[in-house]
Amino acid sequence: MHYEQFEARVYRVFRTGGSAEIRRVYDQSRAAIALFLQRGLFHDGATLARLADFYAQTLLDSGVEFDMLFGPAYKGITLASATSMALAGKGRNTSFAYNRKEAKDHGEGGTLVGAKLTGKVVIIDDVISAGTSVRESVEMIRNAGAEPCAVLIALDRMERGGKDGQMSELSAVQEVSKNYGIPVISIGNLSDLFTYLSADPSLAQYKDAVAAYRSKYGVE
Repeated sequence: MHYEQFEARVYRVFRTGGSAEIRRVYDQSRAAIALFLQRGLFHDGATLARLADFYAQTLLDSGVEFDMLFGPAYKGITLASATSMALAGKGRNTSFAYNRKEAKDHGEGGTLVGAKLTGKVVIIDDVISAGTSVRESVEMIRNAGAEPCAVLIALDRMERGGKDGQMSELSAVQEVSKNYGIPVISIGNLSDLFTYLSADPSLAQYKDAVAAYRSKYGVE
């Protein structure tokens, strides 16, 4: 994606929503300077609608054939439902489903909620880290007799999988694509964001930290 497209389609909405943060964090796999765009801070209708529009348009632009959406708990629930609404607004009425972390033993019961999993299913999440959410989603979709056809995320962090000393040559996104034979589609990636940081003087303080992180953990 070209810098201008990335700036227009994703980063400005993150800033508008007050949810872009570059900070020191302790990742589940390592302590590092990492990038997190916190979708949990999209807690009003306007910014969530804009984010969902990015997801929907990115999916349509990808050319992937799909029948429905699946959102893994918990962030994926909001993303799948909001993206389904955005797709409908673009003339593509699409059903969606999501899972519970724990099975419900009353009412409709089970762990799956929403439309019946059928046909070609797109898994929607925010980012891919260890790939656990994708693996569990693929298993649920296949067990239901449907076909996972793609994973749609907001940001490809372009980060190698594994732990320090045992790091893969592939990124977490590349490993998912290789292991399950499905494409991973992202609105933007770390290279796009780095270009944006380099061009925005107000964010220049973060550029060296992100560059060091990318050099140590990143892939091309």
